[in-house]
Amino acid sequence: MAIERTLSIIKPDATRRNLTGKINAKFEDAGLRIVAQKRIHLSPAQAGQFYAVHAERPFYGELVEFMASEPVVVQVLEGEDAIAKNREVMGATNPANADAGTIRKEFALSVGENSVHGSDAPETAKEEIAFFFSGLELVG
Repeated sequence: MAIERTLSIIKPDATRRNLTGKINAKFEDAGLRIVAQKRIHLSPAQAGQFYAVHAERPFYGELVEFMASEPVVVQVLEGEDAIAKNREVMGATNPANADAGTIRKEFALSVGENSVHGSDAPETAKEEIAFFFSGLELVG
């Protein structure tokens, strides 16, 4: 197993309900370390740029509006197979299909307001981390 880094975003629905600590505890309990973290408020342009891969999908406008609606917490998680581990801890995108004990099963309000985002592959993780953090901010 390899030590990896992955991007994690705690979304507006979760920051609004003060769930940052509870969500981070789940990551840490699973053996992931938070090596960079900041609370930011994305502009619609920034959210649109970050989610540009979904620009042609019908939910894109709603996603951008939601992600720019309130502050988010962006962070870098590090650990053995961090990408897969993060996705396991997050649970399925649709909270109705998420396993018990996962973040989305416990905290998501809907498919759209599903509390967290995580990178899906090593290449994506590298790009997403660089979108939000400089190398000097990664202090693991």
